[in-house]
Amino acid sequence: MASGVPITGRNLHTQRTFRALADRGYVCLWLANFLLYTSRWMQMTLLAWLILDLTDSPFFVALVGFFSSAPMFLLGLVGGILADRVHRQRLLSISQGTNVMSSFLLMLLLSTGVVQVWHAYLAILITGACWALDTPSRRAVIYDLLGAEGVTNALALDSVGMNASRMCGPALAGVLITLTGVQGGYMVITLFCSIAWVLLWSLRITQGPRPERRQQSIGRNLLEGFRYVRGNQTIKATLYITVVMNVLLFPYVQMVPIMARDVLHVDAALMGALQAAEGLGALLGAVLIASAVRINYHGRVFLGGSLLALVGLCVFSMSRWYILSLPALFFLGLGTAGFGAMQSTLVMLAAREEMRGRTLGVLSLAIGTGPFGSLLMGATASAVHPVFAMRMHALLGLVSLAGIMVLMPAFADRTQPVRVSPIPRQARS
Repeated sequence: MASGVPITGRNLHTQRTFRALADRGYVCLWLANFLLYTSRWMQMTLLAWLILDLTDSPFFVALVGFFSSAPMFLLGLVGGILADRVHRQRLLSISQGTNVMSSFLLMLLLSTGVVQVWHAYLAILITGACWALDTPSRRAVIYDLLGAEGVTNALALDSVGMNASRMCGPALAGVLITLTGVQGGYMVITLFCSIAWVLLWSLRITQGPRPERRQQSIGRNLLEGFRYVRGNQTIKATLYITVVMNVLLFPYVQMVPIMARDVLHVDAALMGALQAAEGLGALLGAVLIASAVRINYHGRVFLGGSLLALVGLCVFSMSRWYILSLPALFFLGLGTAGFGAMQSTLVMLAAREEMRGRTLGVLSLAIGTGPFGSLLMGATASAVHPVFAMRMHALLGLVSLAGIMVLMPAFADRTQPVRVSPIPRQARS
């Protein structure tokens, strides 16, 4: 029976933008990821404000970012190996169950008024460890659900959720700090993580046994991942840019509360709105990428977004007016959308199927270099000033990206996905 709804260009455009959401399993994964992304951004904002209130030290505030991302550096490769060796849905359920328990315990400490600085660091360290162990699996599950043809749109929509959370999370955290204090914010985080846990538990991913991978040692898996990446120019350039962005761009997040209070002279609610402007830009960029009919030059989007984000950080570091800081962070977020959406896409399209989990683990290691950037920015902010620290990072980032483009110009060429042979029927059983 024919549908009574006429098919128009607008309908087709909408269907193309959200085509990955036709898969029920992907919908559950997307909702879980959105809640976890929102919780993570809320946690960063809440704990940065809490540490600033307890210590009044830029360096101690920067340590929030250090403890958040240090596990990615230490455990990212392990997470990639686990994505290839164990059942991914089970790993997601265990890691997020641990995350729920950690959030609940810190909520109790905040409610009783006995929270200390080390409690906050430990809580975000546990969250970071869970994030490091399950991120490669959450990325690989997207490919399991939708395959090579749907992965670009699915990752772009996942980036939409992540960037929407970057807008909602800090804004919600800022309002909750003003209305209920940090403890009220952590109650919401615990609720969000619990719902995400249930959604991840409901996933049913068909994943065949891989005995030949279980027989290999972890050390051999690590070496294979590094050797494979070393021989693939696209993945290698992606990793270099990932290191630059995580060391030199993203540590700015911990400086925003200090900039809001001491330079722009605004309260927690407006501080949250400031971070939400970055999330709004990232959300718009992610929607534009998801709406694209076809992207053939993933590397150009990746590079262009990275450059725009660093320019936005440079302008934000020079601003003394709230009205100028808002659009600066908006364009920073617009740039990070291109960086974030293409980062995993480039790796997954360039990697062979049997190496995908380990390659994503190496990517997690590159993402995990962020703690070193947090320490550098925190030390520079304490020794000189947060404004100088952010400006220095932005300029170093622009110079580094220019060097990578000069040394690896082919990275911006047309992306050629790796073609793999079909898996024999007996290997799937």
